[in-house]
Amino acid sequence: MADKKQTEADTGETEAAEADGSSNGARVGEALTEDAGKSEAVEADGSNNGARVGEELAEDAGKSEVDGARVGEELAEDAGKSEAKRLVETDAEGSIGAEFGDEVLEPEPKKKSDDVKDKSSDAYHAKVTAKAGTTAGLITGLIKELRPKQWVKNVLVLAVPFGAGEILDPVVLWHAVVAFIVFSMAASGIYFVNDAIDVEADRQHPTKRNRPIAAGLIPLPIAYAVCVLLLGGSLLISGLTSMSLFAVMAVYIAVQLGYCFGLKHQPVIDLCIVASGFLLRAIAGGAAAGLMITQWFYLIVAFGSLFMVAGKRYAEVKLAMETGAKIRKSLKAYSPSYLRFVWAIAAAITIMSYALWAYDIREFEMSRWGLISIVPMVVAILRYAVDIDKGVAGEPEEVVLKDKVLMVLGLILAGCLFLAFYL
Repeated sequence: MADKKQTEADTGETEAAEADGSSNGARVGEALTEDAGKSEAVEADGSNNGARVGEELAEDAGKSEVDGARVGEELAEDAGKSEAKRLVETDAEGSIGAEFGDEVLEPEPKKKSDDVKDKSSDAYHAKVTAKAGTTAGLITGLIKELRPKQWVKNVLVLAVPFGAGEILDPVVLWHAVVAFIVFSMAASGIYFVNDAIDVEADRQHPTKRNRPIAAGLIPLPIAYAVCVLLLGGSLLISGLTSMSLFAVMAVYIAVQLGYCFGLKHQPVIDLCIVASGFLLRAIAGGAAAGLMITQWFYLIVAFGSLFMVAGKRYAEVKLAMETGAKIRKSLKAYSPSYLRFVWAIAAAITIMSYALWAYDIREFEMSRWGLISIVPMVVAILRYAVDIDKGVAGEPEEVVLKDKVLMVLGLILAGCLFLAFYL
């Protein structure tokens, strides 16, 4: 009996233990289930976080694509600007608007030369400056600064007496010679003051640095003193000759001084002022002798001068592009294509005006030689345009003196007009 009770007690304990084990198992199971839920929640949260990270990465990638597109557009725009700039610079070679296609040829860089005969070389500059501070250098500099070669332009004072058929009259010829002298004095005086003002800029120029004042051959005080003597002497002599000539010289000197002291930096204005110098030379010849000037002659000289001045500016712009030399402010406003436009218009008006003047000569002089002179005139303009297009017309008087064909054409033209007026 006791064993039975003991057996039941053991059985109860076993059942209790099993029940407790089951409870513990249930609790363990619940705990495991809870942990599994947390793990699933963590995994779900990780999935959500991964999704958010993926979305953020996709968004960043989209922004990067947009930024990349903007950068690409900016680079393309900058490339376009650089290409446009390159095309403008290349236009100095005449490639933009060329007849035979759109290919662009870049100008070849100009190599430095050590040739003592090359005016842009350091060797030539050293040779010039070696005379600075000496008496011989001063005398040489004064003669060179007068620029006798430039006096060729003053031959224009003979144009009106010649065209009026009065050049063989001794009185008229004498007045024309006086006009030539006073214009040469005034022009040389202007060269002195202009180079004195531009001395620092000229020293940065590859060839102008060799000018006497820029090279130090002529001190600035002496340059200004010589300028006053030349300009004052020009006005005095012209006043003693003719008041009309005095008025023309006063206007010329005033305009040129305005040019030296600032007007040369004004685009277009500088072209007109330089061209007006040639026109005033022609007027001076007629004013000195009291001769009338035909309207067509005014137009020929005015637009012919503009034609040459545009060529001169083109040569300066082209030189600056090739060498990187500093240039005056007004030249920065000119592109090669614009200057071609100016000289093309000026050449066309010059030819038209000359043709109309030639028909007047036939009517009033009863001579066909005036009409015949149109041929050498047109050919001469086209010939000079070749020199302009090459960029070598920086000094018109040097172009005329060096181009033998151009000189022959000029002689033929003068011969035709001589036959028209004096036969």
